Amino acid sequence: MSAHGGAGASTLARALGGADVGRRWPDPARGEPGQVLLVARTHNEGTRAASQALNALRKGEHPVGVELLAVVLVADAPGRLPRPLGRRVRVLRSAAKVHRVPWVPAWRLGDETDQLPRAVRALARTVAAPAGQSGRTR
Repeated sequence: MSAHGGAGASTLARALGGADVGRRWPDPARGEPGQVLLVARTHNEGTRAASQALNALRKGEHPVGVELLAVVLVADAPGRLPRPLGRRVRVLRSAAKVHRVPWVPAWRLGDETDQLPRAVRALARTVAAPAGQSGRTR
């Protein structure tokens, strides 16, 4: 699920063999996946959108049967995050499991990569783990 437009959910869905449901909570009662990765970019608007989606989840503003596996933060640029954004990531980590996906230049052009980054391979293991055993996060 995308927290905002351009989050990278479609790219991750292709890489992980999942489904992209757009910017809405899926509805398991309609046969949609119940386990969700909330995807956002690491920029200001992306972290804010992820926070708002987590707040909606906390308030119960989602269909019955939805389980958040993790928040996935996709790098919006190469390099380290500025300090204020790093603080926002820490706040998100206090509310949910967070996986960070590094900058992948090929994805910017819509290309595939020969080998997925280690963080994405770890995320794939989390998604594949049995319910309740989502493994380590980064």
